[in-house]
Amino acid sequence: MNSITNIEYLTLVRDILNNENFSQIENIKHHNSNRLEHSLKVSYIAYKISKKLKLDYISVARAGLLHDFYLDRTKDYKNFYKKIKLFANSHPKDAVYNASLYFDLNDKEIDIILTHMFPLNLQVPKYLESWIINMTDSVISIYEFGHKFKYEFSYAVNLYAFFLINMIK
Repeated sequence: MNSITNIEYLTLVRDILNNENFSQIENIKHHNSNRLEHSLKVSYIAYKISKKLKLDYISVARAGLLHDFYLDRTKDYKNFYKKIKLFANSHPKDAVYNASLYFDLNDKEIDIILTHMFPLNLQVPKYLESWIINMTDSVISIYEFGHKFKYEFSYAVNLYAFFLINMIK
C-alpha cells in the first residue's frame, strides 16, 4: 500500500501522513503488517468505494486513516476476554481522542472512528460512510489475520468481500 499514487487521495491525507505523532503507528504490529499499513489499506479502499458511490469520500479517507490511531493498552491484560473487551470498547475512543488532539474532526469522522468496531462494541454507525469503513476494516482485518494461516481463512474472506462488493454495485 505504500505504493498509493492517487494524487487526490494523498492530498486529502497528507497532513495526517506527515504528522510525527501519527507516524508512530508504523512501529505497532498489526496482524502480518503494522498499524499504518493496515490503516492505509482501509482508508484508501473505503475512499475509492465512497467516491464511486458519491458519498463523503473526504471524511472517509481521513477517518479511515485515523481509525486505529491509539496506543495498545491490552498488553497489560492477561485474560483474553478482558483484552477483547478493552480493545473493542476503548480503542475507538482512544483513536478519536488522539485524532482530535492533532486534527479537526467533523461529526461524521468522529462517528466513523467510534463505530468501526461494530458489533464488537455496541456503537451503531449513523452514516453510510461509517458502515463502509466498518465493513472495509472487517474484510481487511480478516484477510490480514487469515494471511497468517494461508488458505484456512481465504474462503471466508472471499465470501465476505463478495457480499460487500455486491452491496455497492
